[in-house]
Amino acid sequence: MSKIIPFKAVRPTADKVGLVTCRNYDDYSSAELAAWLSFNPYSFLHVIHPAYVHSQKITLDKRFKGVAHKYQDFKNDGVFVEEEKPVFFVYEIQTKTNSFTGIVAGTSIDDYKNNIIKKHEDTLQYRVELFKDYLYQTGFNTEPVLITYPDNSLINQWIAEKKKNVPLYNYATTNKEKHQLWKIDNEEDIQWLQQQFEQIPELYIADGHHRSASAELLHDEFKAEGNEKLNYFMSFLIAESEIKIYEFNRIIRDLNGFEINDFLAQLEEHFIIKNKEQELWKPQSKFEFGMYLDGNFYALFYKLENNNPSILENLDAQILYDKVLHPLLGIEDLRNDERIEYIPGKQSVLTIKELIDEGEFEVGFMLYPSDISEIKALADNNLIMPPKSTYIEPKFRSGLMVYEL
Repeated sequence: MSKIIPFKAVRPTADKVGLVTCRNYDDYSSAELAAWLSFNPYSFLHVIHPAYVHSQKITLDKRFKGVAHKYQDFKNDGVFVEEEKPVFFVYEIQTKTNSFTGIVAGTSIDDYKNNIIKKHEDTLQYRVELFKDYLYQTGFNTEPVLITYPDNSLINQWIAEKKKNVPLYNYATTNKEKHQLWKIDNEEDIQWLQQQFEQIPELYIADGHHRSASAELLHDEFKAEGNEKLNYFMSFLIAESEIKIYEFNRIIRDLNGFEINDFLAQLEEHFIIKNKEQELWKPQSKFEFGMYLDGNFYALFYKLENNNPSILENLDAQILYDKVLHPLLGIEDLRNDERIEYIPGKQSVLTIKELIDEGEFEVGFMLYPSDISEIKALADNNLIMPPKSTYIEPKFRSGLMVYEL
């Protein structure tokens, strides 16, 4: 039984929404960030990163307070408005290749604690505590957790009907996305949608494990104060068939002392190797891996060695770690080893080729993306994926919706 609630969202006025919303802060290069801050006074980047020029010279405490003050300035200037009563939203994102539609709502901390909202990624405690402090100091969150639910024909039909109405927002962004938002403020609709989710036994976090963990930590520290808003966190709920799962590919700086021929010979213990030479080859199915080394692409076909592998042992990212990255290349800590970096699978294989040809990296590995069934199986068994196993879309725009605490 899953619980969702409407909330009194704070959001940009319709005439400014295209100027206010932005991609995740980390997606911008320094040059892009400086340009947006210089030429767009309405960008939410001014809020989430105030005093950009001096950002390295101030404490986190002062930076978080600066975020809170700048957000209040935006509200005072009429850039943001607050809903008069709690509402849901239907939100659609159209990219160049995909379309995503889901529901923006509050989800329950109790559901998160009781594993009704399930996880498949580990979290870093320092990041959880840092974002918890950010939430506490700023008093708001604008980054919903991406949560997926089993496809439901009734909810699908309901969403399709709501999308026939005139949207609250209908705007495009500079990265060629189209965004539409519909407000759901009718009490009958709100109650009906809540009843539908009450019949869904489990929800799964697709993206946002640190954000949900931070919300739980904040709730636990301040629940005695009786702030009802801390009992929930903002989520973007989307059907399983709507999400797009990409792989994270790996590039490694050296061969850990191996000569190329010796390294290939070592790989043959666990893989059938085919030299694809200059063909830009990517894995076509599970248990296949691509490799770029010394100017050539290779196809690596895993030799299934265990007739009854565990769910985790069956995961391609785990196979690559267990058979190659750890024993051969000496990489133990996938999060912190400086010899490895990650390239989202939506980027071209040419990106990997170029980075290796430039000489900073020596070998790259391409994986086949996981599917939702693998993610759910891991979550159901309280297992954790290796770091950087999935890159999941859609990505929510910062500043589109604010959940005040």
